Amino acid sequence: MKKIIKFFIKLFSPIASFFDRFLITPITRLMLKVMEICKGNAKTIDKFASKKSTLLVISLLLAFCTFIIVDQQSNVMIDQYAEILYDRPVTAIFNEELYVVEGLPETVDITLVGQKRHIFLAKQAPSQGVSVDLTGLKPGNHKVTMKYTQKLKSLDYKLDPSTVTVTIYEKKSKNKTLSVDVLHQDDLDSKLYISNVELDRTTAIIKGAEYKLNKVATVKALVDVNDIPKQQAGEITLKDVPLVAYDANGNMVDVEIVPSKVTAKLTITSPSKEIPIKVVPKGNIAFGKAIKSMTTSVSTVTVYGTQEAVDEIEQIEAVIDVDKLDKDKEFKVNLKKPAGITELSTKTITVNVSIDSSISKDFDNILIQTRNLDTTKYKVQAATEADRQVTVVVKGSEQAISSVDTSKIYAYIDLEKYGVGTHDVDVEVTGDDLKLSYSSKTKKVRIIITEK
Repeated sequence: MKKIIKFFIKLFSPIASFFDRFLITPITRLMLKVMEICKGNAKTIDKFASKKSTLLVISLLLAFCTFIIVDQQSNVMIDQYAEILYDRPVTAIFNEELYVVEGLPETVDITLVGQKRHIFLAKQAPSQGVSVDLTGLKPGNHKVTMKYTQKLKSLDYKLDPSTVTVTIYEKKSKNKTLSVDVLHQDDLDSKLYISNVELDRTTAIIKGAEYKLNKVATVKALVDVNDIPKQQAGEITLKDVPLVAYDANGNMVDVEIVPSKVTAKLTITSPSKEIPIKVVPKGNIAFGKAIKSMTTSVSTVTVYGTQEAVDEIEQIEAVIDVDKLDKDKEFKVNLKKPAGITELSTKTITVNVSIDSSISKDFDNILIQTRNLDTTKYKVQAATEADRQVTVVVKGSEQAISSVDTSKIYAYIDLEKYGVGTHDVDVEVTGDDLKLSYSSKTKKVRIIITEK
């Protein structure tokens, strides 16, 4: 309660003081003067003052004067308003060719205090804004004060922050070789490929504090696929491609780059090739059964991708799981894109597998080949004539075995881990027809490796 009383006393004390000083005291003095002057005419004045019309006029005049005075004072005391102007840009005045400034905020908040109409006028009137004059300051740390230039002097203002500590560096420069980074490549038509990007210049100048220049590992031209006006094969020119500096960890480094933008010429190609589909069965088919045939809904597919990947690919595999399969079955297979291939003309195919009873047949005198031997250093020979060739057992359906080509049966030994000496090596057998299984009756052969 005491606090509330103190608050009201503090609030009305200036008003009471004002009335006492500018209203009660002057009127009292005026009345005393009038009484002195009128002592000799007391009867006349008494008669004049006793009239109702006289009292009414005097009351009206006093009331009007009181209203004018109170209104003016209340405008001064009450009509005070504050408004915050957020994020006002800061302009630094210094020699930008010689120095770099760090620590200066890009924007500040300005609090304007005054009457509403003055604040309104201040917001409408042009202003030179917030500035800080660094002219004459040498490299190092400096505490500086920012100033707000406003033509309307009837307002008070406060900056937040008003003073800051800045660091001034000498501006250095370096030449950097430009590289290219393509953004949003996934947004490029999957049948297209950017085979080459050529910039209109190979180097740029970076400027800034020496410690920052030392951080710059590379300067890249950021070519954005989304800036390509029409995605199609051919040459496309992109202007105003921004340059960005990065450190060794891929983080951006804030330095000045001259020029800040370049022009890039993009070569867009659409390498493609039609290749066969190869069905690859995985797993062990049911005992006594064999794959009679495997037919696909389409036999070839067109692949798109990098020129190198398209040139190297010869076939695409469709893998099916035939483990314990004992009857005909239809498979839906999603084709997987090999490395470097961006698009397939057909993504899903149907594979129909026909099952038959399994038989076996021996194929004699299959010569043994060698693989993974460094022929520049070593030579190999069979220990005996029997170690030169093997008999291969082929299992499968009667229809598939009847069409076996012995030149497509490969018996081999892998010598990657072998050096000079005599060795017993496992025999491996493969064949072109994946519907069949191949094995050698002779599991190991003896060979002799010597230096050349």
